[in-house]
Amino acid sequence: MNATLLAVAHGTRDPEGVRTVLALLNEVRRLRPGLRVEPAWLGLVEPSVPRALASLTGPVIAVPLLLASGYHVRADIPALLAEAEVEPGTVRVTPALGPSPLLAHALASRLGEAGRPPDASPVVLAATGSSDPRARADTAESARLLSTHLNAPVSVAFASGQGPTPAEAISAWHTAGHPDVSLAAHLLAPGHFARTLPRTAARWTSAPLGTHPSVAELVLRRYDACDLTMMAINA
Repeated sequence: MNATLLAVAHGTRDPEGVRTVLALLNEVRRLRPGLRVEPAWLGLVEPSVPRALASLTGPVIAVPLLLASGYHVRADIPALLAEAEVEPGTVRVTPALGPSPLLAHALASRLGEAGRPPDASPVVLAATGSSDPRARADTAESARLLSTHLNAPVSVAFASGQGPTPAEAISAWHTAGHPDVSLAAHLLAPGHFARTLPRTAARWTSAPLGTHPSVAELVLRRYDACDLTMMAINA
């Protein structure tokens, strides 16, 4: 019996953000016919993680639809699992989606769709931000992977918390003599922060990752790696 893939998303008040996450899960189902894929949300949207788990039987693999590790992965999800009072060993939680070369590929693809030419001009990777050092380290690693993929310099900016804002990071590249700067949205789905990005002075601004095939493939890779671990434990 295959474990159910429970995709745990952040939650948003933006209806387009919700639709994008659900469309991503449809892409995952398309890639893996027969696999049960169900959504759950950390807040603002139903079903919550406990409510989703209450409707499921058998083993469950929870895949956080988050681009970096941080408080949500380390604290929120374990707390929600405890609230759900699931049987020990029936639910396993994978690492966050990022950092990953597959995300770097998707980010580069979205930049190309936005019009960025395949050159060495600088890129600012715009993330939501976190006070968690591990989440910030993951974002820095995502920037490094994107830099390697593009063969171009990539700096990091954050919507909140410590570190430069996207506008400040773009301005720093302009001051250093680079007039053409791209802004890569290190975001899964549309929302308030994504809508602010096109207002910066970047020449090209990418859309959120959304339903990019590499993201759907990465969700399945996280699931498969955890599924093999569960099979080994239960053997």
